[in-house]
Amino acid sequence: MDDRVREWLNDILMQVQEIQTFTNGISFDQYQSDRKTQAAVERKFEIIGEALNRISCADDGLLQRIRNYRDIISFRNILAHGYDSIDVRIVWGVIENNLEELNDDIGKILF
Repeated sequence: MDDRVREWLNDILMQVQEIQTFTNGISFDQYQSDRKTQAAVERKFEIIGEALNRISCADDGLLQRIRNYRDIISFRNILAHGYDSIDVRIVWGVIENNLEELNDDIGKILF
């Protein structure tokens, strides 16, 4: 595996862990009323999507081992370009339902 790809995968893991840290122990209602946490989480998701996009240019075959990678990249684009239409319920749903599987997929590739 290319060193750049390994670095991007490690970046994804770090972003996932930070999102988990930011949202650990809080409810959706707390998240919904905390603009600072929302902004931090959205930025981390943007970084994840951009890292996956870069990996797609360097080693497209590797992405086949990451569930829903296309959706993750699309999610990044929505966060970055559709900032005025972000639904916090969707972001929260991704945190609750998809973040751990991304963590697992990246972990399997790296370790």
